[in-house]
Amino acid sequence: MPSDPRIDAYIERQADFAKPILKHIRERVHAACPEVVETVKWSRPFFEYRGQSLAIMSGFKAHASFGFWRRDALATGLEGEAMGQFGRLTSVDDLPGNAEFDRLVREAMALVDAGDGAIRRKPRVAKPEAAVPEDLAEALARDDAAAATFNAFPPSCRREYCEWVGEAKRPETRTKRVRETIALLREGKRRNWKYESN
Repeated sequence: MPSDPRIDAYIERQADFAKPILKHIRERVHAACPEVVETVKWSRPFFEYRGQSLAIMSGFKAHASFGFWRRDALATGLEGEAMGQFGRLTSVDDLPGNAEFDRLVREAMALVDAGDGAIRRKPRVAKPEAAVPEDLAEALARDDAAAATFNAFPPSCRREYCEWVGEAKRPETRTKRVRETIALLREGKRRNWKYESN
């Protein structure tokens, strides 16, 4: 069993109840997937198969967890919670039996073999252009420099100003925010310029 000493060290740092759980998971993954490669990502033990993430295990103060990387694509439809599909593990008995566990590992391997081992993220859908509040539009129409900066900003930056002005509840607050927006735009500043790294 090719093992990563970082995972040995990780297991040894865990609570006494978690050590046998994590050791058992590790043993079963290796038994079902002799080609598995151990690694550490995000400070957690990971199992990889043919260069793709296969599963992750973790130890916490009061429980351990184990999860398949592509649980959404497993035919068994394992849902689980947080990082794992088997809930909060407090003993080895909380895991499926060896035959079932091994079958799940092989199913996850088959996803990788079929080219379906990577998480597919939903494509980003661009948000529609923000509606410019009427009083802000009027102020921009009177100030060419502020309008030029506003129009040159990407849609997300324009949206920040529009939402900030539009969220004001009281007329005085709204008027103050329009004034501040125009002043910041004249200086070429984004709404959250204070938080930008130089």
